[in-house]
Amino acid sequence: MTQLHLWLRHETRTTERRTPIVPSDAARLVADGVTLTVEESPQRVFPVEEYEAVGCRVAAAGSWVSAPKEAVIVGLKELPDEPTRLTHRHIFFGHAYKGQPGAEALLRRFVTGGGLLLDLEYLVDDDGRRLAAFGYWAGYMGAALAVLHHRGALDAPLQPTTKEAVEARLRASEGELTALVIGALGRCGRGARVALLEAGIEPTCWDLAETRDLDRRALLDHELMVNTVLTTTPVPPFLTDKDLDEPDRRLRTLADVTVDVGSPMNVLPVYDTTTGWDHPVRRLRERPVLDLIAIDNLPSLLPEEASNDFSAALVLQLLDFGVTGPWGRCLDRFTDACQELGMAERKFDHD
Repeated sequence: MTQLHLWLRHETRTTERRTPIVPSDAARLVADGVTLTVEESPQRVFPVEEYEAVGCRVAAAGSWVSAPKEAVIVGLKELPDEPTRLTHRHIFFGHAYKGQPGAEALLRRFVTGGGLLLDLEYLVDDDGRRLAAFGYWAGYMGAALAVLHHRGALDAPLQPTTKEAVEARLRASEGELTALVIGALGRCGRGARVALLEAGIEPTCWDLAETRDLDRRALLDHELMVNTVLTTTPVPPFLTDKDLDEPDRRLRTLADVTVDVGSPMNVLPVYDTTTGWDHPVRRLRERPVLDLIAIDNLPSLLPEEASNDFSAALVLQLLDFGVTGPWGRCLDRFTDACQELGMAERKFDHD
């Protein structure tokens, strides 16, 4: 088997400061015989010099397009629009398997180029549990932003920060409120609960049992709601436009951590565009007021903490990279998605 060559790409999204591989875990990979090329990146929370110091090669930002064919390109968020043909194996969050906008176009780039998408969302164990995820920090920041906004203490534009700084702001904010976390037992839900407790709020916690027979009136009677549910099959929505128009609705702040907008599996089909760092809050209703926070890279607001946790889990899988086990499941999901869209299957030469 040819020595594994990983290529850590620069993230083109300006607000993305996380990395899937931190320098300390890069050192583990290099020590195990992995060749690791790291692109220069002005916003990555860890400077490229820290990677170089542990034996990584350094390359210019965006140079993955001309990387050796056997290199596996590793990133987090979306690829740039060019090249139109993707010839490498790519590891990142593709958001392409549930009918999201742009999904078919992305998969076609892989099919026409002969490359592969190994989607991090589908890197799972035998029981379907995610092996590397940012969920805890997404839930934590989603709930924290919702509380700060509800209490009139949220500043925009948002800036990357630290857990300690967020904790201090939550403890300093004031105001009684009732809060609901849906998906409370998962990674995201646990993070959301911790943030709410830091703010002095004991939330109502719902999970599978409570959402099978949803008490819509009880949901609307909470002032703040954090949704952390990600579903892979269509389910009845948790909120509808009719619910938002209820005159006695107490719900005032909605934080959708999942941000499955545009997908037929979306449990909150009451909005059609995400919010962002410059404008984190969007008003959905004026009477009664209902404000939405739906930011799709929440963990990047805590880039160091989130990267360290994610990398510690991912490096274990990278050290065992191959075509079976979790990576084989990623490959199967890619193949199935392409076939579902009627695209001809292309074989990638795994060596």
